[in-house]
Amino acid sequence: MAAMTKRSDSLPSTPTVQVIERMFNLIEVLASREDPVSLKEISEKTGLHPSTAHRILNDLTIGRFVDRPEAGSYRLGMRLLELGNLVKARLSVRDAALTPMRELHKLIQQPVNLSVRQGDEIVYVERAYSERSGMQVVRAIGGRAPLHLTSVGKLFLAADEPQRVRAYATRTGLAGNTRNSLTQLVTLERELQQCRLAGLARDNEELELGVRCMAAGIYDDQCRLVAGLSISAPADRIDENWVPKLRATAADISIALGCPKAQAAHTTPR
Repeated sequence: MAAMTKRSDSLPSTPTVQVIERMFNLIEVLASREDPVSLKEISEKTGLHPSTAHRILNDLTIGRFVDRPEAGSYRLGMRLLELGNLVKARLSVRDAALTPMRELHKLIQQPVNLSVRQGDEIVYVERAYSERSGMQVVRAIGGRAPLHLTSVGKLFLAADEPQRVRAYATRTGLAGNTRNSLTQLVTLERELQQCRLAGLARDNEELELGVRCMAAGIYDDQCRLVAGLSISAPADRIDENWVPKLRATAADISIALGCPKAQAAHTTPR
């Protein structure tokens, strides 16, 4: 796995763009109060001229990062709550998944990956693996891959409405990486239907030649698909006996996140 570096080591302590620094200061002032804050008080606490503060706050209001409940007063907007919930969900999924992932890896001795969706790609957020797996890990944590070329990505596409899948195909052109890649919409749709029926998705050397994957979904307390758990292995070592273990581990994580349906479907072959 590629070595991880601390991004903070190379980042400046303050923004290099002045208006961004001012925006941060305005948000900090609003965050310090439960009630709406007047423009006069915001100006005093940030040291910004009222007209400057007003202009930046108005722009933040357009993006819903700031609300203006009445003329001359401001508070944090709902967009920050929406973004915060996304971050919280990813953090909680990772926390809930770490131990079960390691246990699954001990059982199968192959890399186990946790991935989430970001737009038209999946992002690898955690991995349990060891050198003993005999497989070189190509996709580092933070790495990305197209949805239609990965097992976890197919889970997310299978959960989409048909028109959204078609829109995805139009946007991306279903570009392929290998001779096995699914580059035709009709073939992809057939594969997604199989995913829905099986509750499992596969990557048959579609992202990388010589590597096959299988994935099961992870669901939150609203039973929404929020991540995927996948096993990667050399193509000639993939083992169907891993399927019940993969399903059970994904169900364990979903139960930890509060998904009631996961408990009903849970089996524990170990």
